[in-house]
Amino acid sequence: MSLEAVGIAAGYPGRADVLRGRCLSVPAGELVGLTGPSGTGKSTMARVLALLLEPRAGSVRIDGTLVRGAGYAVPSQVRRQVALLFQSPRAATDPRMALRTIIGQPAAIARRAIDVDELASRVGLTPDLLGRRPHQVSDGQLQRACIARALAQQPRYLICDEATAMLDAATTASIMRLVLHEASEAGMGVLMISHDLELLDAVGAASPPVFAW
Repeated sequence: MSLEAVGIAAGYPGRADVLRGRCLSVPAGELVGLTGPSGTGKSTMARVLALLLEPRAGSVRIDGTLVRGAGYAVPSQVRRQVALLFQSPRAATDPRMALRTIIGQPAAIARRAIDVDELASRVGLTPDLLGRRPHQVSDGQLQRACIARALAQQPRYLICDEATAMLDAATTASIMRLVLHEASEAGMGVLMISHDLELLDAVGAASPPVFAW
């Protein structure tokens, strides 16, 4: 059981492929690291694995099942098996929405009932923050809301694309502990993308080995 990309070629309209023949596998319930210089296609692979970008060649499989297409072309029950945590929580949230709405988005789309207060508490957000909008909270608090939103999706796999790059060291440590705890509790496979080899080593992504591009 794994989230697997095989022989991926991918890029953006009007540009040459950023990825050429790349392969990567995230086993269910395990933590895998991915590192490498800027421009080597790490974020592009994150988008391919999160089913947001369709590769020009190669294939993506979730637990052995081939996935075709990207975005809304993929059935919702397949899409929500993979959640993506972005580098910038502000770019990844609607500034008009309160944190409560942001966290509840995946459940609202899937028409499922969830306890937003309980989920917020799990990620360290107090009730008074849930009525605030992104500009009224810190980067760390907003990233916690993004983690809660990802958990509300109930994914089998979580991709963290430089998710702590904009945070200070103390907040980074706290966020990483939170992600790893929730992943362990839910048995999620996690792909941790980072330039910081020390961070990957600290969270245990060096075993299994880090993919270095």
